[in-house]
Amino acid sequence: MRPVHTFLAVLVALVWGVNFVVIEVGLDHFPPLLFSALRFLVAAVPAVFFVRRPRVALGWIVLVGLVLGVAKFGLVFLGMDLGMPAGLASLVLQIQAVFTAVLAAVFLGERPGPVRYAGMAVALGGIAVAAHDQGATGPVVGFVLVVAAAAFWGLSNVLTRKAAPPDALSWMVWVSLVPPLPMFALSLLVEGPDAGMAALRGLDLAGAGTIVYVAWISTIFGFGAWGFLLRHYDASTVAPFSLLVPVFGMSSAALLLGERVTPLSLVAAVLLVGGVALTSFGGRAAGRGAVTVPDPVTVPDPVTAPSPGDGTSVPG
Repeated sequence: MRPVHTFLAVLVALVWGVNFVVIEVGLDHFPPLLFSALRFLVAAVPAVFFVRRPRVALGWIVLVGLVLGVAKFGLVFLGMDLGMPAGLASLVLQIQAVFTAVLAAVFLGERPGPVRYAGMAVALGGIAVAAHDQGATGPVVGFVLVVAAAAFWGLSNVLTRKAAPPDALSWMVWVSLVPPLPMFALSLLVEGPDAGMAALRGLDLAGAGTIVYVAWISTIFGFGAWGFLLRHYDASTVAPFSLLVPVFGMSSAALLLGERVTPLSLVAAVLLVGGVALTSFGGRAAGRGAVTVPDPVTVPDPVTAPSPGDGTSVPG
């Protein structure tokens, strides 16, 4: 990989890691469901008028938009609003690689090899350590919601691989068009119109900046740059850089938010990142239903980072 492209790959990982810190700041300005709705609205409009609809059936766009945009990101924002630290969220979401492998085995007929099974076990061990650490220092419900978000992320990865969109950026823009209406409706029902109106009336530069970052920098720039790299290099060359996302997420949360990095959280990070690497790179899965999509397309929101194994994930 050329040095300038290596720099670009690291920059995207940095953008996606810092994204969790920006979300944390944004949650101080908006209720979580409203914030998620605004994030996708600004990511989709006006970009949707400048990129062609991906050459896939409309049903796939709607389905992934609901699973990824409404379920996955809704749960991430709710979990972080309920006390899940930004750095830990960036780490725990990587368990999506395990959910992706399991769901791909069930629905795509893939058969993970022994190395991948070992990676899943190591990653789950990391989740157990992180859960113990979070239970000792903060509310567990946010942790549970983020793990549930990772499961929906895994499901959206499998659905995306079945849809097989040819371009990451156009796919992400059009998928982003789906969540705003259901998320606005959920915000009205759960958070109430008064909370939403108060947040919009009190909108300041910092609040607007968080929306711009998560929508345009993390999503539009992040996926555009990642798709550019994947058009010039094999996924196996580009995807390992996504393992830097939780590193940047945890370090930026410590530096910018003052989050404490405990010895247990470091152990959890080593186990999770190592387990995800084994799960993602431990040999290609076999099976009649296996499909590989050479583009990063879930949303590592762009709350989250692409799964290194197939490049079909999104940042937080």
